Amino acid sequence: MPLQTDGVKLYVGLPLDAVSTCNTVNHARAISAGLKALKLLGIDGVELPVWWGIAEKDKSGKYDWTGYLVLAEMVQKLGLKLHVSLCFHASKDAKILLPDWVSRIGESQPDVYFTDRSGQRYKDCLSLAVDDLPVLDGKTPIEAYAEFCESFKASFSPFIGSTITGISIGLGPDGELRYPSHHYRSKNNSHRGAGEFQCYNKYMLENLKQHAETHGNPLWGLSGPHDAPGYSQSPMSSGFFLEHGGSWEMPYGDFFLSWYSSQLISHGDRILSVAASTFEDTEIIVSGKVPLMHSWYKTRSHPSELTAGFYNTANRDGYEAIAAIFSRNSCKIILPGMDLSEENEPNESRSSPELLLAQIASACGKHEVQISGENSLVSVSPRGYEQIKKNLVDQNVVDLFTYQRMGAYFFSPEHFPSYTKFVRSLNQANLHSDDLVTEEEGTAVSLPGTNLRMQAA
Repeated sequence: MPLQTDGVKLYVGLPLDAVSTCNTVNHARAISAGLKALKLLGIDGVELPVWWGIAEKDKSGKYDWTGYLVLAEMVQKLGLKLHVSLCFHASKDAKILLPDWVSRIGESQPDVYFTDRSGQRYKDCLSLAVDDLPVLDGKTPIEAYAEFCESFKASFSPFIGSTITGISIGLGPDGELRYPSHHYRSKNNSHRGAGEFQCYNKYMLENLKQHAETHGNPLWGLSGPHDAPGYSQSPMSSGFFLEHGGSWEMPYGDFFLSWYSSQLISHGDRILSVAASTFEDTEIIVSGKVPLMHSWYKTRSHPSELTAGFYNTANRDGYEAIAAIFSRNSCKIILPGMDLSEENEPNESRSSPELLLAQIASACGKHEVQISGENSLVSVSPRGYEQIKKNLVDQNVVDLFTYQRMGAYFFSPEHFPSYTKFVRSLNQANLHSDDLVTEEEGTAVSLPGTNLRMQAA
């Protein structure tokens, strides 16, 4: 019996490596047992990451959906719903790479990747600056993504609208609409910094140069901000993000941040448009993920958001424009971090996930954009579960919540009983005792060899 909590549907993410790089189902028996346990618990459905690097691994235009079709059939037979995440990025945790043919192009043309000030390349997704450039053997990335979506739609047509009711389209690093501003971290100061701007491949710099010349300030287009701190430095240690008198408040700072964020917004609009047009004749709801860059939110400059591409400061709402592109394409926003609260964040980072979530939700409300939620940590504490419940029930922020992610730890005796208790507590009245798994049933499920940590798709 599916659980209904004031209209909120509950999903659980399947393992990131549910399908192997050889296109077979990993741990098929364990996943089958896990799906049955979730069905008994009253969960509505599951989320499945579908990787570009697996389905179109060897050659442009050559698709193999074998493992994913097997999983879709498993989900269908149990009467669960399926949301699919189309992942155009790589995952180090799950050891899933970009397609081999794309990586070969990247070796000879490294500027297809995001690049930081010191020249480090981020090779887990393509730079948004090449969206419309024929860098993939004469094909643009936007064309490649569109063809991937079309092949998926054709191959999964028996499931679409019945079993498959939602598609999340990958928008960048970890599938999120952002720059990979934190792709390098010092081991000693992993949470101090706000990340770095990622505008230093030749295509981004050419675009910046042209933009500066168009606005009559050619000297502003020679590089990114010279006074921005490094990855592991405190954002207040140099001039750009200073609370008062920082470059971010000066005419140059406004020029650069407006350009940098507009590139991200335009990229998101392009990708969402591809997905929306592909699936417009189906009953599928299209979504995209927007991160909760909550560190340093209580400062005036909001440095973690600025480096990630969100021009959101004490003087400016950076999420209205984000909500607008989702609204224009009739897409939902997925927000992680439903389990996070300010009291659990380190004071030195001046973080506030709750205030940021409220701000984004407000922008979504103005533009009539629906929100789906996710947790950030698989090892959710009792307080974390209470925070999720607050967002689902008290705040009424989301209409669908996906718990990330199924794996060995998820079904362990240390975790699954608490998750079961959380689900039961959401709407005990709607569940009959016969429909619930016992703790013994739940803890008997295991997924051998699956990474114990939650991994973002």
